[in-house]
Amino acid sequence: MHLYDISIAPLLRNLDNLKHILQQGEAYAEQKKVAPEVLLNSRLAVDMYPLSRQVQLVSDMSKGVGARLAGVEMPQYEDNETSFDMLYARIDKTVDFLSHIQPAQLEGAESKEVVLTIRKVDLTFTGLDYLQKWAMPNVYFHTTTAYNILRHSGVPLGKTDYLGQKR
Repeated sequence: MHLYDISIAPLLRNLDNLKHILQQGEAYAEQKKVAPEVLLNSRLAVDMYPLSRQVQLVSDMSKGVGARLAGVEMPQYEDNETSFDMLYARIDKTVDFLSHIQPAQLEGAESKEVVLTIRKVDLTFTGLDYLQKWAMPNVYFHTTTAYNILRHSGVPLGKTDYLGQKR
């Protein structure tokens, strides 16, 4: 199995599924005549990030995987999304970035050193450990949390919405 197949391909699928989940949330808000900001600012607990930040973090983690493993510059986004359309655009930019990464760019990246600075502490990984033990768990955590925020808010989502049917 090639590193591309366990990194970029599932990230693209996850981003597609996340966009679908958000679209279901937007449709629900329209149907129930709820201001979109209510859902975008919803959170599961007072000390957790709201829906919009969960989506930003999925985007950040996903583009981080692509950039770090392919050895290319990571695009920077402003984290200023305040609408569903702005979140869709962010997801689309992330998908576009990841779609331009070719499998050959990840050759040997499994053993490449990846250093992250988190809260002023350096964490050092091999490329494979970074992917499997840091990045993908974070991507799925924040995607699941976004799903759960919407589901908790009454959006009729199911497992197939999370898992998706594309890619």
